[in-house]
Amino acid sequence: MASSAKKRDAKLAFKAGEYVVYPTHGVGLVTGIEKETIAGQNLRLVVVTFEGDRMTLRVPTDKMDSSGLRKVSSKKIMDDAVTTLKGKAKVKRTMWSRRAQEYEAKINSGDPISIAEVVRDLFRNVGQPDQSFSERQIYEVALERLAGEFAAVDGVDREKATEKIESVLQAA
Repeated sequence: MASSAKKRDAKLAFKAGEYVVYPTHGVGLVTGIEKETIAGQNLRLVVVTFEGDRMTLRVPTDKMDSSGLRKVSSKKIMDDAVTTLKGKAKVKRTMWSRRAQEYEAKINSGDPISIAEVVRDLFRNVGQPDQSFSERQIYEVALERLAGEFAAVDGVDREKATEKIESVLQAA
């Protein structure tokens, strides 16, 4: 029994004070690992707080993989996301409702490169046509998620990360 507990601890790569990404909520801070008994089962839970949403999430350690909870991306992956931002926007000629669903799926995947594609495709520079309300909303969510991960990787606040992303988009 002790060796299986050690294996679980080895798999549990998160520590308090570390930033992690939960695909549907973005970047959060691990505040600790708790043991709780829920419905008669003893569970170990990773406790993650999301400051912007004022939310706390408790993810059972045995559900970490299926939930998509992961460490923040490497500098290399974030550099690839910047390269994606610099690319040419690819807007399909399908109905907006279908594209909106695809954008939402990319955002909720938690993959920084997919999120960068959404930000790039929905970014509007000065002088470009106006966005619809729903386009703007999806853009804002994608930008916030991407900025959150940039902030965690670069060790800056979200505002600085957002400025970095927008400056890359305007230069492209």
